[in-house]
Amino acid sequence: MLVNSICLLWFSICWVGYTYYAKSRANKTACLASELHNYRELWMKRVMLREVRVGDAALIANLERNVNFLASTTILILAGLLTTFTVTDEITRLVGQVPLAFPTSYESVQLKFLLLVVIFVYAFFTFTWSLRQYGFCSIVLGGAPMPYEKGVTDEDREDYAYYAARVIDLAGKSYNHGLRAYYFALSVLVWFINPYLFVLACGFVTAVLYRREFKSRSLKALMHIDVKEGKSPSSLI
Repeated sequence: MLVNSICLLWFSICWVGYTYYAKSRANKTACLASELHNYRELWMKRVMLREVRVGDAALIANLERNVNFLASTTILILAGLLTTFTVTDEITRLVGQVPLAFPTSYESVQLKFLLLVVIFVYAFFTFTWSLRQYGFCSIVLGGAPMPYEKGVTDEDREDYAYYAARVIDLAGKSYNHGLRAYYFALSVLVWFINPYLFVLACGFVTAVLYRREFKSRSLKALMHIDVKEGKSPSSLI
């Protein structure tokens, strides 16, 4: 029981700790979130210059479709997890036969399944909130002032573009949090076999998230575009 308590504490530290760390570090150094914000703001500034915005609406719909897929998948995963509560005895027996398996109990296996249920419920809520926010983005896009519209100053357009990009940012943030839940849920699967391997799995997931957010080749490519242009995306217009 002590080992499981330590594992749960370590799991919470990795997930919650990394979330706060990434948010804090994003204010000090380049990362995918900050770079994508610049491009979203640039995108909305371009929208202000276009009369026909069908392509922009299609882009929003594509982003929304990605989130919808994972939200639907999460419901199916939850259904499967709830079903496992009826066969916990058999699962406990099978887990005990896996190489490197750590001695476990019926109650311990149930608690781990309960943790997975909580994680995927959280993921479902974040994905559906992301979907709603992308719906807000569609409305904001539809209400954007036209290039020839009178009574709208350049400053008004700048402000509209900034806050429209902010709405997309928030939708993307919720989507990112849902994906992060999936990553950490995968590490919980290792816990069924061995708590010590689970500790390593949590550290591995955290390292993967860090590398993709702050050290990935995608980030370097986005930053290279900035350098190539000689200015940040948000100042192109």
